[in-house]
Amino acid sequence: MIHFAWPWMALLAPLPWLLYRVRRAVEPRGATVFLPFAASFTMHSSGIAAGSARGRILCGIIWLLLVGAATRPQWLGAPMPVPTTGRRLLLAVDVSGSMSTQDMANGASRLQVVQQVAGRFIDGRHGDRVGLILFGSRPYLQAPLTSDLTTVHDFLDEAVVGVAGTNTAIGDAIGLAIKRLREQVSSGTGDPPTKSHKTVLVLLTDGQNDAGVMPPLKAAQFAAESGIRIYTIGVGAPARQGFFGITGNADLDEPTLKAIAKATGGKYFRATDASALKSVYREIDKLEPAAGHKQWLRPATEYFSWPLALALLLSLPTSAWMGRRAWA
Repeated sequence: MIHFAWPWMALLAPLPWLLYRVRRAVEPRGATVFLPFAASFTMHSSGIAAGSARGRILCGIIWLLLVGAATRPQWLGAPMPVPTTGRRLLLAVDVSGSMSTQDMANGASRLQVVQQVAGRFIDGRHGDRVGLILFGSRPYLQAPLTSDLTTVHDFLDEAVVGVAGTNTAIGDAIGLAIKRLREQVSSGTGDPPTKSHKTVLVLLTDGQNDAGVMPPLKAAQFAAESGIRIYTIGVGAPARQGFFGITGNADLDEPTLKAIAKATGGKYFRATDASALKSVYREIDKLEPAAGHKQWLRPATEYFSWPLALALLLSLPTSAWMGRRAWA
């Protein structure tokens, strides 16, 4: 659509007419001083000032073109999302073998429930940069910190159980988050954590640390020193002693997850079903609110050069023609 950046410049359009009216009002009437060369000067200058009707029309067109260029006509394109700076939010999701257990919703595995609930959580983080780490026996950076929330959501949906191994390396997952943050800061693509640029890690697991080289509590200490706040989530139905043995999640190491969260200033949550997991992510949204609504930009193409160039083309022959008339 056509847009004028400086529409108030159109107020200059009647300026030549106003100057002409003021000039006529103050023009002296009758001779006051006799100058022998005044007649010839008046004859030449009148040809330039008054000219013919065609000359006045051309001058008017040139002036209107100049005023049109001064209003800065633009063509505004379709709105485009603009990345905004807010929190750096990393999601570390356990994809070990036990995440295939179907005990949080009817017919859905733990990972499928996490994909549905965490996906909606990602979609609401407008203004933040979100990254995704998948971990099992080893952690992998699935999506670096980015404002493209749709891509991060898609990567989460594509995760499958066992893609990173069948065991659980909680400490290595935290270590990878620290490493990625430090790499961004050292390369100049990220800022050190501040009150306005916080880094948050939301770590979700259904087991205990039984793989990797980094102890979870040691990793939590490094995270605290790096300015990373960790929220830990333990998923899976509560363990129960049944007729056929223990059912539910008996492998979850809640004391370690609580200690990780406490060491970094975060919080531990327990999600036993899909509804509880939704409440957990709503609570995290309250504790770490998103930066704001998505911002949009409409790219503008400037068109002021067209009327400006046309005014220049018209002014050259017009000035030459009026000059010949004045001195003919």
